[in-house]
Amino acid sequence: MTGDKIQDSSGGTGPGVGGQRGLAPAGCPVQSYNEWDPLEEVIVGRLDGAAVPPWHVSLKATMPEDQWPLFERQGGNPFPREMLERGARELDEFANLLEAEGVKVRRPERVEHARPYKTLHWQSESGLYAAMPRDLLLVVGEEIIEAPMSWRCRYYEEAAYRGLLKEYFRQGARWTAAPKPQLPDELYDHDYVESEDEDNPRYVVTDLEPIFDAADFIRCGRDLFVQKSHVTNDFGIEWLRRHLGAAYRIHLLKFRDAAPMHIDATFMPLAPGKLLVNPERVRQIPSMFERWDVLEAPTPAIPESHPMFMSSRWVSMNVLMLDERRVVVERQEAPLIRALQNWGFTCVPCDFRNVMSFGGAFHCVTCDVRRRGTLQSYF
Repeated sequence: MTGDKIQDSSGGTGPGVGGQRGLAPAGCPVQSYNEWDPLEEVIVGRLDGAAVPPWHVSLKATMPEDQWPLFERQGGNPFPREMLERGARELDEFANLLEAEGVKVRRPERVEHARPYKTLHWQSESGLYAAMPRDLLLVVGEEIIEAPMSWRCRYYEEAAYRGLLKEYFRQGARWTAAPKPQLPDELYDHDYVESEDEDNPRYVVTDLEPIFDAADFIRCGRDLFVQKSHVTNDFGIEWLRRHLGAAYRIHLLKFRDAAPMHIDATFMPLAPGKLLVNPERVRQIPSMFERWDVLEAPTPAIPESHPMFMSSRWVSMNVLMLDERRVVVERQEAPLIRALQNWGFTCVPCDFRNVMSFGGAFHCVTCDVRRRGTLQSYF
């Protein structure tokens, strides 16, 4: 297999300034270092008030082509109410499932996203939603970092989480917002067309200012893995590397993906020594994982006819670990459930296809605030 590259952009492996980074204050509600320690508290998003994202070149680079007419015609308007209600019911049932498993669940505020706004540089016909906290919020240890997202329709998405962020800060968490981007026209390649050279992809965003979506990072203790994408640029990756400092190492991965946006439907470490990958995008396993067991995700079971407004069907592999053994999986993804069970996991099934239509699954719609564990190195 060929095509993947890995590089270490870390400045070292030490414990950080004064040895303090990675040590949560006593009683701090925020502490999470990886994707698999026992989950104790989590934010689950909401679909209430979701709006169709207004058409923009950034959507052209990332969204399914058969959905472009929807964004062009209906951008700024609410999504169909019946579809939103079905998705909202599934999100509520998922939250109930997590609570039944002993997890404390928090939800963002309800916001009406189908309303226009403007900045000094541009205006948007609407926002999007507060359904995918994983896109906006990156938890590293006791710190919550707000990502500088590149979609103009997501500029004020953090407002739905502001109450929670203030609460966590008052209880001892570190709360950081990356530099708020201006998102001027110059940030985007308005002549963007998909590159025919897989080894030299073309991205719709430039390096004018630091931008990234938190969902382009995946955490393995002291090591974070990131992909450059249509929503994450080199400037943003470098900003986070410097911000985290020597306590953490950031590794840049490259995949064969024509529309890269969010790593968690491509590359998912599920437990120490267990890596789930997308067989269409990951052609070579990074050398750091040579001693890990690797499972290629089965072809998604979700029908081609099922509406997928904002992602590919590979969102099927977007699972959530409750601990090193238990994993939440879409109930109808029978091939994936069988594969995970044969791999030694206990699957917790949950209906989620209506949520998946809106661009994410269990990992996307959550931000794990606290997992019971310590900062470790797995490599």
